[in-house]
Amino acid sequence: MVEVALSGRALLEQAATRLADAGLDSPRLAARRLWADLQDDATLMTLLTDDVDVAPAVAARFAGWVERLAAGEPLAYVTGWTGFRHLRLQCDPRALIPRPETETLVELALARTSSGTAIDIGTGTGAIALSLKSEGAFETVWGVDLSAPALALARTNGDLLGIDVRWALGDLLAPIEGEVDLLVSNPPYLTEAEYAALDHSVRDYEPQLALPSGADGLTATRRLLDEGRAVVRAGGWIALEVDCRRAAATAALAEGFGWREVLVQDDLFGRARYLLARRGSA
Repeated sequence: MVEVALSGRALLEQAATRLADAGLDSPRLAARRLWADLQDDATLMTLLTDDVDVAPAVAARFAGWVERLAAGEPLAYVTGWTGFRHLRLQCDPRALIPRPETETLVELALARTSSGTAIDIGTGTGAIALSLKSEGAFETVWGVDLSAPALALARTNGDLLGIDVRWALGDLLAPIEGEVDLLVSNPPYLTEAEYAALDHSVRDYEPQLALPSGADGLTATRRLLDEGRAVVRAGGWIALEVDCRRAAATAALAEGFGWREVLVQDDLFGRARYLLARRGSA
């Protein structure tokens, strides 16, 4: 059988059409992102706007990526990486894909304190912990996860980036000994019903462990606010990402557990998304 060579331009047109037929938003942009990753060329300057023929093996790999994306697999899992703040992170189904909203959580946390010891609970890819360590002046940063596969991914990201974070396997705050200055977490915060109603591109691919948290969606958050009092030193901070539908309830929980200066802040879309609070001296 004679293989017909296709140009980069033709492959991109085919990919954009396939992704549009599958109902993806911005299909041309998605096709270009796949192509850039395949070529390891973030500038999109080579083979994107010309008619150079593409090797059949490269074309076949690209077509495979397009089909995975068309089937609903998240882009970060197809390409194997995602960006978070200034970091490039390996990303696969062992961990939740870091969202842009969580980048703001890091920014808000660093504005409260950027020295001493910090912990990231439910570290996943390690995005929060690695950002805190690389951007702050912390002596020590811990990344904790209940999932051994997720923790292995976080450790790999730390090694690849050359960022010194201490990794610990365990349930929320259980592995932490001693006091810390900052506790940051993007914990599971969906109800079981909300999880069941998620789009299949999330529910069928991303780890369930990272998404639902009990009947009211607050099991993990409640424990962090409760148990965090014994871990965060007096004057230290807790910074949590929360579901906007339960932001007020989360703030009430924080106040009930004795946290001070409780503040709920909006994300870039105007949704209540972050809870910040300080531990008092008593």
